[in-house]
Amino acid sequence: MTIRDGGVIAQGFDDELDRLQSLSDTSSDFLLKLEAEQKQRTGLSSLKVGFNRVQGYYIEISKGQSAQAPADYQRRQTLKNAERYITPELKMFEDQVLGAKSRALSREKALYEEILLRLLTPIVALQQTAQALAQLDALANFAARADRLNWVKPERCEQTVIDIQQGRHPVVEAVSRSPFTPNDTRLSDVERMLIITGPNMGGKSTYMRQTALIVLLAHIGCYVPAQSVRIGPIDRIFTRIGSADDLAGGRSTFMVEMTETAVILNNATEHSLVIMDEIGRGTSTFDGLSLAFACAEFLAEQVRAFTLFSTHYFELTDLAQSHASIRNVHLSAQLFQDQLVFLHAVQPGAANQSYGLQVAKLAGVPDNVIHLARQQLARLEQGHVLLMGAALTMSPLTMSLTIPPPVLAEPVDDIKSYLRDINADDLTPKQALIHLYQLLELMN
Repeated sequence: MTIRDGGVIAQGFDDELDRLQSLSDTSSDFLLKLEAEQKQRTGLSSLKVGFNRVQGYYIEISKGQSAQAPADYQRRQTLKNAERYITPELKMFEDQVLGAKSRALSREKALYEEILLRLLTPIVALQQTAQALAQLDALANFAARADRLNWVKPERCEQTVIDIQQGRHPVVEAVSRSPFTPNDTRLSDVERMLIITGPNMGGKSTYMRQTALIVLLAHIGCYVPAQSVRIGPIDRIFTRIGSADDLAGGRSTFMVEMTETAVILNNATEHSLVIMDEIGRGTSTFDGLSLAFACAEFLAEQVRAFTLFSTHYFELTDLAQSHASIRNVHLSAQLFQDQLVFLHAVQPGAANQSYGLQVAKLAGVPDNVIHLARQQLARLEQGHVLLMGAALTMSPLTMSLTIPPPVLAEPVDDIKSYLRDINADDLTPKQALIHLYQLLELMN
């Protein structure tokens, strides 16, 4: 609302303003009364009284009945299917109402400026009062939430620790129809990173976000949704969550993801809390896995920030074996009669699978598509790849670029004669890979 539109000054503050505004407010009653009177006077059923900003007030009669218009009707506008008229009585009312609107706006603006001038003297005291009321309002809200939602007072300490027992997400808990599953979060100077695995819809993002919200609430002086909380000094909270693009700015979804990741890697400190959710999804499988691995290792070794790092790249769980500051946890789920049941409980160790096909089925993907995906998954799981100097069995996500071993067209006994017939300069990458598989088959 702006002063030029009016409606800023409350009714009852100024008698003159109230009188001018009442003329405008009662105009609709006058028009309804005038329309009824004119219909009865002329006997024209199509007659109606209206208003627009260009022509003002008018009496409209259809083309078929316009010849029966009274002599005192003055033509104001001709339309395709109707004629519009003005009468002396309606013209007088128009001048009065439109003039009243203009005078009311002018009066209201003058009153507004007068109020501002009167406020100049006590403005400092009023600002201090407003600030105190705002602070009181926030603190009262904190107290109401703590009392009604069973929140607890967090313990602030100088140790390097985030210890949350039975933490809950305040928003998800409030809107969920089923009981919320609380979970613990323990980060210390010894264990600074949690690699979080588990199925989609299993609660990884909820778990990470609730940790960040609890830390934030504790630092602004509010009670928190948990059984007990002990938190050391946290300078900033960094998050890389969800997927979004900036097409107008020339940035793809993956570019936005990498930009946010770069901000975290360049600015986080050992006193920061970092939330990293599914790094590397917007590029090829091997690129994404490599980036996720490098980011996790950099955060663990160089930055040493408190980090919650969720991923579907199960290869990252091996970092816990080579880094004492990293621990694996997973969100549990169970298959019951081919139906996925989410338990939403954080358990130690890495998950054994992502249940992607089951989640796709829950989402409504057609059964024939799920069946084809199962067949492809079975083929992909037979492949292997060299990664980080070790031969690792590929997971469903990291196998998407491999080719299943071909069946040899006919047996080959002599490797030298086989190689002699290959023109290496003319091979495509796929043909070279097929020949490699054939050589491996010969060696076995």
